[in-house]
Amino acid sequence: MTTLPATAAASEKSVLRAHLLAARKAMTPAAKAAAEAAICSRLLDWLQENPVASLGVYHPIRQEPDLYPAYNALAAQGVHLSLPIIRGKDAPLEFVRWTPGETLVKDAMGTSVPLHGETVRPQALLIPCLGFNAERLRLGYGGGFYDRTLAQDPRPLAIGVAYAEALAEFAGQPHDIALDLILTDA
Repeated sequence: MTTLPATAAASEKSVLRAHLLAARKAMTPAAKAAAEAAICSRLLDWLQENPVASLGVYHPIRQEPDLYPAYNALAAQGVHLSLPIIRGKDAPLEFVRWTPGETLVKDAMGTSVPLHGETVRPQALLIPCLGFNAERLRLGYGGGFYDRTLAQDPRPLAIGVAYAEALAEFAGQPHDIALDLILTDA
């Protein structure tokens, strides 16, 4: 795809974000539950074939796929899980070790994070995608946190998570970093 000037690409992405958020909100509870079950199954199958010792996960916001059943299964298998913490508006994410069931609190940005825990560098990350394109570029909420995180060395394996309907056409920008894999319900 052609890279648009930054202002045109930002405007295009803003309109697309609104459309994708509306589509997510319109999902019926039954459709959402079926999609989440399919994504959990695909994630567990993929990790069975491609095991990792440590995985950065996310706590769902804005109707993102809820993968807690997979988190519970992975923790039971001995995979070390961690959740992202936002340390600053322009900083990459940090990850804090977490076990499902541990207390979460809201941070200054409104994200649910562990109350305490060890900072870790996960081998792989599950990255929620509001949208994604054929080049495996992710459309998020526009903060750039995951792009800054993936720009660090060593770069973790980046596994996008999205509803299949989130596949969209949009142009990449210079700061966008392609994900290694995207798991959907389709």
